[in-house]
Amino acid sequence: MKIDREVALNAFKEYINHYDIKKEMIWLKVEHTYKVCELCEKIALSLKLSKEEVDLAWLVGLLHDIGRFEQQKIYGTFIDADSIDHAKYGEELLFGNSIAGNSISIRDFVKDTAEDKVIRMAVGVHSSYRIPEGLDERTAMFCHILRDADKIDILRANVEYSLEEIYNETTERLYSGQVTPEVLENFDKETAVLRSLKKETVDHIVGHISLVFELVYPISVQIVKEQGYLDKLMNFESWNPVTREQFGHIREKMGQYFNRRS
Repeated sequence: MKIDREVALNAFKEYINHYDIKKEMIWLKVEHTYKVCELCEKIALSLKLSKEEVDLAWLVGLLHDIGRFEQQKIYGTFIDADSIDHAKYGEELLFGNSIAGNSISIRDFVKDTAEDKVIRMAVGVHSSYRIPEGLDERTAMFCHILRDADKIDILRANVEYSLEEIYNETTERLYSGQVTPEVLENFDKETAVLRSLKKETVDHIVGHISLVFELVYPISVQIVKEQGYLDKLMNFESWNPVTREQFGHIREKMGQYFNRRS
């Protein structure tokens, strides 16, 4: 299937023009989308995929957070537990009936229907704890490419943008809280932290750090190490001495993990 990147980009730009891109949290997702596109392409190239498949990886990157813009507009948050499942919402925007004031369709981005199944699955499960069992190898690959790219750039966004804005929380609560013990226990298992365990605002930071444990492809781990955003996030300067000790433990644990993956 041939994908015209210019057509897809123009459709994306036309869609986001309905939103106030001068608003920090809207621009965050615009920038994040473009970064994830680049990372999807880079991961796909490392896998020596065909040009058509590299373009497909790039496209799912472009589409993955299409649901975030309405989420921010309506609910004023990026926390799915407090609003909607943004991935499923985006899937419905692209492949279902119009459910938002600004109608959008997958056909605005690509006319050919050949890869609809792959695109729909990748977009719909990109923020799930795990991808569904039983997917064919190719579909699973595109899901993993997108999920790796998304996780990598989430680290950047958490460093370059206000954590208070991202988590919709006060500075006092963010910098004074302690990591919930169950969150730290989950982290020590070297898996992504379950959303249901997060009780304190600082738990979201630990949750985002834990995404590194889920990276599938070697190049993804390499990119994280080279970018340095993970180190900055792990050096979170809490006002709470207990939390500072907790983050010392997190840095030590992550260092051990990287040594093994290297």
